[in-house]
Amino acid sequence: MEKFENISISAIYKRRKSDRDIFQELMPNKVKEVLLFATLYDSYAIEREGQFSDKIFGEYLQLNLYAAPRFTSVNAEEDVSRVLNTRHFDLAIIMAGVDKEMPIKVVEEIYASKPRIPILLLVNNNSDVRYFKLAANQIPAIDRVFVWNGNSNVFLAMIKYIEDKRNVARDTRLGGVRIILLVEDSIKYYSRYLPLLFTSVMTQTQALVSDESTDELHKIFKYRARPKVLLVSTYEDALEVIYEYKENLLCVISDVKFSRNGISDEDAGIDLLKFVKQSLRYPIPLLLQSHDISNAVRANEIQAGFINKNSDTLSHDINEFINSNLGFGDFVFRNNSGDPIAIARNLHEFEQLVSEVPVESLVYHGKTNDFSTWLLARGEINIAERLIPYKTSDFDDPAKIRDICMSVFADVQEKRNRGRIINFDPLLVSGNRYIVRLGLGSLGGKGRGLAFMCNLMENIDMKTLIPGINIRMPATAVIGAIEFDNFMEANDLYNIAYHQSDFRQVNNAFQKANLSDALKEKLLQYIRQVNCPLAVRSSGLFEDSLLQPFSGVYATYLIPNNHPDENVRFEQLRTAVKLVYASVFSDDARSYFNAINYKIEEEKMAVVIQPVVGQQHNQKFYIDISGVAQSYNYYPYAYMEPEDGFAVIAVGLGQAVVGGEKAFRFCPRYPALNNSSVNDQVRDSQREFYAIDLNYSQFDLTMEGEMAAIKKYKMVEAEKDGVLEHCASTYSIENDHLVPGIGIRGPRVINFSNILEYQHVPLSDTLLVLMKLFKQAMGAPVEMEFALDLTCGENGWPTFYLLQLKPLIRRQAEIAIDLDTADHSNLLLKSTKGMGNGKLLGISDVVYVDVKTFDKTKTREIAAEIADINKNLNKQNQNYILIGPGRWGTRDQYTGIPVNWAQINNARVIVELGLPDYPLEASLGSHFFHNVTSMNVGYFSVPENNSTDFIKFDMLEQQELIWQGKYVKHVRFKSQLEVLMDGRKRTAIIRIVKG
Repeated sequence: MEKFENISISAIYKRRKSDRDIFQELMPNKVKEVLLFATLYDSYAIEREGQFSDKIFGEYLQLNLYAAPRFTSVNAEEDVSRVLNTRHFDLAIIMAGVDKEMPIKVVEEIYASKPRIPILLLVNNNSDVRYFKLAANQIPAIDRVFVWNGNSNVFLAMIKYIEDKRNVARDTRLGGVRIILLVEDSIKYYSRYLPLLFTSVMTQTQALVSDESTDELHKIFKYRARPKVLLVSTYEDALEVIYEYKENLLCVISDVKFSRNGISDEDAGIDLLKFVKQSLRYPIPLLLQSHDISNAVRANEIQAGFINKNSDTLSHDINEFINSNLGFGDFVFRNNSGDPIAIARNLHEFEQLVSEVPVESLVYHGKTNDFSTWLLARGEINIAERLIPYKTSDFDDPAKIRDICMSVFADVQEKRNRGRIINFDPLLVSGNRYIVRLGLGSLGGKGRGLAFMCNLMENIDMKTLIPGINIRMPATAVIGAIEFDNFMEANDLYNIAYHQSDFRQVNNAFQKANLSDALKEKLLQYIRQVNCPLAVRSSGLFEDSLLQPFSGVYATYLIPNNHPDENVRFEQLRTAVKLVYASVFSDDARSYFNAINYKIEEEKMAVVIQPVVGQQHNQKFYIDISGVAQSYNYYPYAYMEPEDGFAVIAVGLGQAVVGGEKAFRFCPRYPALNNSSVNDQVRDSQREFYAIDLNYSQFDLTMEGEMAAIKKYKMVEAEKDGVLEHCASTYSIENDHLVPGIGIRGPRVINFSNILEYQHVPLSDTLLVLMKLFKQAMGAPVEMEFALDLTCGENGWPTFYLLQLKPLIRRQAEIAIDLDTADHSNLLLKSTKGMGNGKLLGISDVVYVDVKTFDKTKTREIAAEIADINKNLNKQNQNYILIGPGRWGTRDQYTGIPVNWAQINNARVIVELGLPDYPLEASLGSHFFHNVTSMNVGYFSVPENNSTDFIKFDMLEQQELIWQGKYVKHVRFKSQLEVLMDGRKRTAIIRIVKG
């Protein structure tokens, strides 16, 4: 086990990046603060009585951009230094007016003071363009010159030009962001082109991300994945971009004439586009733009589009080019001749048509990489990157193109969903790598724990960490807590729920009420997809919390879900959901709320729906092994330490474990260690198991409760089903020892020897690792429920199912008990198997089972007597100490007293007493035990014939008798009792406080 000692969740947790994660990392360098220098006159011309800021904000608002930059205007040279020293700026825009010298001085002053601020010149007179272009060529501080044409969108273009230039290297590397390269040396034209390009690209992107199923924050993130627009003005600069971002080019828009080798070249644009066609792996859209329409012929010769710079419809022409060629519009599937044959308006239709259109269409689009272009425009980075490496020439059979595409779609979708909470889709409800949301609102405690486990497990390579076993969760759907609120309000249930004391009336009212139409439709679709038994489980807001776990307080219903009529199955599921809602107001729940001083009005209920894990055996459905594990063991023995934890497992459904019935307890660190004798193991072995009876296709959940479809079977039935091969050993009467397996005749003992001692399945390793990881992740000791299917699953391995995770509440108060100096004459009890921490005072009452009249066949009557005493003490607001034989809170009436929490909720100390031929093993792992420990109730064991531990029954007999039944006595001490619990030494004493 040493190999797991140094496992650290921080070292092995490798969070997979989804598209959303990538989007968040894009565009880190934003222009938020802009310094605008202009004369008073120019400022007035720009501002137009204050409308400029409104227009800039309007541009951003229209494009759904979430943060418009703030402009700070200065008019005098002396103000520039002052503002620069008091504020941070991301961009400086210098307006060049009549005075040509002043702007240059300001540029030099800004550059000298803050050299990292990009500086753009804005010229408001076309006649000055040539002058400032030459100046910019001579002054490196000037990034570029633009022309003010009276339209505020030039400011948007200037800002986006700087942002794209700063972010392009990082965003292409992280997110495969595409690039539109604009080659234009005319200040006048690129000042007109850039605003059109940026506005068009962002408008098209906005249209793509308006999907209603995407949350608003995700939309904002997706805007960041829009194509970058890079502006260059020389042949050499264009080549540099092409070489650097060859794999990211979306299109090239080029002028015909611009500088090459320092000389204006009439053929530069044509040669550049030819070079692009020859250099790239895939052809990309090319656009030649010129004020000379005769160049349209040259564009056609190189298979490039053409736009007339002087066109009255320039804006429309650019939009049309982007929409038709860059993947922003609908995807038009074409045949070999280029004729349209089908149109996809969204990703869902696109995937559907890829599976249906003729192969020749796939080949046609594959040659030009159209699929990836269209997908990237929609921010579908992961899908596009998976498809880009494939070439049509890679396939000897073109039909395989379709198979590859469909495989990538399915694989990316499945990986994208892993560890996430996704909206309801009938086709996805069977997936076990994510959580499906059936309704809005909180997932509740149980749902939150499941979602956390799902996310954690999908980001850890468990196959490498623990080979030989698959670790999974059942497919999980959650009805969010808002549906509970809607249910209560729509059916006017608040009054009866909060004020009706008879729970039967509450239950009836809930059953007559209606779920919302939307939820009913989803549940019906769910039933149509899932044809195996279902678990419908509570998930209250307070359930499994770090403060109070509420374990087992609410209801869980298991239904066979096997009726041939889907309407009957739907009605059973709907009934179960409403019964879970009603369980918030059960007697047990109300008692629990009162005990912990919580308000029941604050509770909201989500509902978890999962297929029951297991196999069908002879009209029974159950799992091979179910169990509970805790990372802290209150009852270690031999060389165990409390931090080694423990587990309790049983054959069949988990009711035997969480109900505190006979099950097998072991320490995952020392799975072969057992301190019970052979005779004890034979006596205490599990004799019965729980399973869903598949003959119960119809049943009454309302009348029969949580066990309506569950039946208890003799263990011989499990042997007939072939389940016990690795779960049981056989008692050899001749040799008085246990033989692993069931190969010989003799009594079967459920001790899981083949699994725990001989490691047939790495169950112990799995529990050790998971408890360690979950404890680190939650920052507290944990308890988890699990199930183990021994049949061969993926990789030929058995499958370990995680069913629930919750914090294990453990108080850390330091109380030291020095038994050497303690006055033993006033001790009522001493236990070296004490659980709890701290000191309890103010208790005078003791309720105990009289060992003289105890009858292990009458434990239900004993529980009823205790419940009556508890009810009276509850009315008097009196706490007490409870003492009795065997296990408290068990469902098995022959191993202890089968009380529930509501029947003993005023007990502050619970003592389990060993008697001859009566088992004494704490109910660790049961819901009852978990609630007891969470409220720091003292929980002590006093074994029979133990030389150090004792209870002084003669002292109890001397006290005032308050009430006596057939089996139970209630006495009261004149003096107060003091309870001391040393959590570290696990020692506890109860003594009389002398006056």
